[in-house]
Amino acid sequence: MTGDGDVILSVKNLTKHFPIHRGFLRRVVGHVQAVNKVSFSVKKGRTLGIVGESGCGKTTLARVILRAYEPTAGEALFKWNGEMVNIFSLGKQGLKGLRRNIQMIFQDPLSSLNPRKTVVEIIGEPLLIHGIAHGRELKVRVSELLELVGLSVQHLDRYPNAFSGGQRQRIAIARALALRPQVVLCDEPVSALDVSVQAQIINLLEDLQNELGLTYLFISHDLSVVEHISERVAVMYLGSIVEIAPSRELYKNPRHPYTESLLSATPIIEPGTQRKRIILPGEIPNPADPPPGCRFHTRCSYARDNCKTTAPAWEETSPQHWVSCHFARTLSLRGMDTQAVFG
Repeated sequence: MTGDGDVILSVKNLTKHFPIHRGFLRRVVGHVQAVNKVSFSVKKGRTLGIVGESGCGKTTLARVILRAYEPTAGEALFKWNGEMVNIFSLGKQGLKGLRRNIQMIFQDPLSSLNPRKTVVEIIGEPLLIHGIAHGRELKVRVSELLELVGLSVQHLDRYPNAFSGGQRQRIAIARALALRPQVVLCDEPVSALDVSVQAQIINLLEDLQNELGLTYLFISHDLSVVEHISERVAVMYLGSIVEIAPSRELYKNPRHPYTESLLSATPIIEPGTQRKRIILPGEIPNPADPPPGCRFHTRCSYARDNCKTTAPAWEETSPQHWVSCHFARTLSLRGMDTQAVFG
C-alpha cells in the first residue's frame, strides 16, 4: 500500500485470537477474534494513525507487534540493519535487541510508572537492562532525556506522585526514548490528559519526531488528535482495518460508512456550528462470534443483501486510498468539509 523503499514497519495479515476456556478441564470452546488479518506499512519518519471505537483491537495490535502477546498468524517485518526481519520469528536474544528499536508509550502514565521508583530509576531502567549506562553516566543520560522532553534535572529524585498528568507522560516519553528507538508505538498517549495538556504533548511528540527522525504508530479514538499528527490514517472495526488513506483524503472523502460515522462525532470549534451526528444502531457484535459477510453490516444503513453473506474485497479506490466495502465506489459519504450545519 506504500512504496517499499523506505518502509520501516510492514504488517501482513496479522491475526490474534484469544481462546475461550470453559468447564473444569478448561477446554477451548471458541476464540475471541481481537485482531483479524490486519495489513499496513509505515514509512521511516512518518506517522500512521489507527482509530476506532474502544474494543476494536487497536491496543492488542500494538502489543502483538511488540510480542507482548504472541500472534496467532501473520507477520510483522521491521527494517533492522538494512534488512526486513520478521519480528515473530525472533528468539529471546533477537527480541531483546529488537526492543531497543521499538518502544511503546502507554495510555495512563500514572499506572505505567512504578510509584516506588524515582524518575532517574524509571528512565534509567532500560539503560541498565541493556547495559548501556551505569552510575554517573546513567544519571547524565537521564538528565539529557529529561531536558529533551521539557523537564528539569531537579526532577531526578522525585517520585511519580509529585508530578501532574502531563509531566508524568513526559517522563513516560523519556523512558520510551532512552534506548534511542526508531519506532514508537503510542497507545492513546493523550486520552488520560486534560485538553490543554493534550496539545502540549502532541506538539512535543511532533518536535521529537522531527529532531530524532522517529516513526510513530499513533493509536487513538480521538479523530481530531489523529488528524493533527498523522500523515496516514487506518480505521479499525471489530478487529479489522476497513479503510486506510492519507489523512486529508480520509477526512475529506471517506469511502466506508463506519469512517463517515466516526467523522460525524468529531466536535467543531467554531461557535454556532454543529455537526449532523450519525448514530449507529445496535451494539458492536461479539468478537467471539462476528457476523458473516461484512462485519459492519449489522449497524450499516447502506447495507444490502450481499453485505450479509459476502465479505467485501480490499480495493484501492483512489491513489493510496484503500477500503473494504462493496459500495465504496458508488456511495456518496459525508466528510469533514461537508458536514457542518450552521444554526
